[in-house]
Amino acid sequence: MSRYRGPKLRITRRLGDLPGLTNKRTDRNFPPGQHGPSKANKKSSTSEYGRRLEEKQKLRFNYGLSEKQLFSYVKQARRLSGATGTILLQLLEMRLENIAYRLGFAPTIPAARQLVNHGHLLVNGKNVNIPSFQCHPNDVISVKTKAQSTALVKTSLDTSIPVLPNNLVLDKDKLTGKVASVISREDVNIDVNELLIVEFYSRK
Repeated sequence: MSRYRGPKLRITRRLGDLPGLTNKRTDRNFPPGQHGPSKANKKSSTSEYGRRLEEKQKLRFNYGLSEKQLFSYVKQARRLSGATGTILLQLLEMRLENIAYRLGFAPTIPAARQLVNHGHLLVNGKNVNIPSFQCHPNDVISVKTKAQSTALVKTSLDTSIPVLPNNLVLDKDKLTGKVASVISREDVNIDVNELLIVEFYSRK
């Protein structure tokens, strides 16, 4: 399945708050569908498979991944020592597009992806236009000195105050950010049960 490009509020109404996908809010606090709020009032039981699927979909939509990409990260997390679920979240959080988003260079991950694709960011002084580029501790992410690049990032920083995780350091004046360390589980800003995601892929 390719990356989702449809209505974002429809996804957040179904799965809950996904800060990386969109910062928009809606008054409709019931799931999407033709039955409207009447369906939300009915008691419905979700199967174990359904719960695991929902958690997996949260991760997919929040980070803007295809099914193939997410499964690739799961396999990579399995090969590394430690808790697979935590390592999976750390791998996703260390993507360049997500680092740019968490630094406040863009309001959402899709916006940060566009920022990277258009070549507005540098990693350790080198141009990187691959959103999935894996950042490492001590990497420095900076904004190109071009007027368009700095204007885009300054607009984002001025309109929103980013909640920086403990592993990132932001110099707002110089428009640079540094990855101090690998992110801890507590600093991941999405409400997801990673154990259910690992269970979902356990038979693959």
